[in-house]
Amino acid sequence: MFATDFSTIAAISTPQGKGGVALIRISGPEANAVGDRIFKRINGKSVSESAPRMALFGEIVDPTDGTRIDTGLCTRFAAPNSFTGEDTVEICCHGGILVTRAVLSAALAAGARRAEAGEFTRRAFAAGKISLNEAEALGMLLDAGTEAQLKLSRGGMSGALSTACDTLRREITTLLEDIYARVDFPEEDLGSISDDEVLLRLSALIASAKKLAATYSTGRAVAEGIPTVICGRTNAGKSTLYNLLVGSDEAIVTDIEGTTRDILTATVSFGGATLLLSDTAGLRETAEEVERIGIRRAEEKIDSAELVLFLIDSSRKPSDDDISLAEKLTSHSGKVIAVLTKSDLERNPEADALAEKFELKVTLSVKSGEGCDELESTVNRLFIDGELDTERDAVISSARQHDALVRTIEALGEALSSLTEGFPPDVAGVCLEDAAARLCELDGRGHGAVGADIADGIFSRFCVGK
Repeated sequence: MFATDFSTIAAISTPQGKGGVALIRISGPEANAVGDRIFKRINGKSVSESAPRMALFGEIVDPTDGTRIDTGLCTRFAAPNSFTGEDTVEICCHGGILVTRAVLSAALAAGARRAEAGEFTRRAFAAGKISLNEAEALGMLLDAGTEAQLKLSRGGMSGALSTACDTLRREITTLLEDIYARVDFPEEDLGSISDDEVLLRLSALIASAKKLAATYSTGRAVAEGIPTVICGRTNAGKSTLYNLLVGSDEAIVTDIEGTTRDILTATVSFGGATLLLSDTAGLRETAEEVERIGIRRAEEKIDSAELVLFLIDSSRKPSDDDISLAEKLTSHSGKVIAVLTKSDLERNPEADALAEKFELKVTLSVKSGEGCDELESTVNRLFIDGELDTERDAVISSARQHDALVRTIEALGEALSSLTEGFPPDVAGVCLEDAAARLCELDGRGHGAVGADIADGIFSRFCVGK
């Protein structure tokens, strides 16, 4: 549907429900005609006769019989100066559920069809109004749940990443032009860059691309979140820490061992990163079947986590379960932070010794929150580049972007290798062409730069009216 059908579409672009106003957006070749059929200005002139970007007052009517639905405002945007790049009409009516639906029904009866999820933004992308990176940033802005995600999305929408891609692409194009000039006209000596300079520029390009790729650690930590598990023995303070990080009493906390049976999950902003946080059952030997199921689930969650907060009760001698879990976590593929809890009580030296097995360790009181700043700082150092300004700098924030950039770097590396190993320069040219294509794929620029299935997957996550 997205790739071929550019008929006139309509949708409610404000949240469904009761409100002060609602907005119905109409976009496509017949947008003005649809507006003329359903919106009647007080002065009798048609919508299509009005000046662009001017709010008009009038009546919204049923096109089949002229019955008044509501009064409101209508604004038209003339192509290509609209969000979608098409003729667009936006009608504001009172924000009741039934009246809003009635206005949309009128637009559909007047010749528009119902828009699909993300179709307005897809059309903006097709018209070259926004890059695929900017579209993804817009989607993040709509779904943002933390201040860090808002900053990152604003940075993406500002075009910083697209600008960085354009800079890399221009450098690649310059090298390509020089290489092919020498290949096609060897007797003319048209190349303006020496062989040594070509190698230096290729090395610099690879370094720049790798620096951009390195921002994915921060971008992913903010945008997608880090799967994080709180684990440890019973009564180590896991649920109390979970409640502290979530900011509410989500988990039941008692002095009874084995209180937590199932896994609790929440998405929280912590240390600038977004944590996909899980509270798990205390790990211990037990004959109680329900608790054993919870423990098995906890172990599975630990295995798949990228960040493990291993809680050690600093007031008690480590149990065999503590020691066994510590041995397992020392070889964990993710990051592990040993968290010595109950710092307000007398310390057990053997608990301190167990924590020393881990490079990353903090001490805190889960009841008072003292030491939480140290934990936050540690998480921040692991996943967030403090030198990056996510609202202004180019940041890779999705797996799709990162994959395209990795393949760009690989192609640039192959170009460099081909030249240093003495292959003909046109071999390097082919590699550079591939690198440029991968960059086009990154931001969706150029014909065939990104598959329709990939683009459809991105835009399908938008709401219908966007």
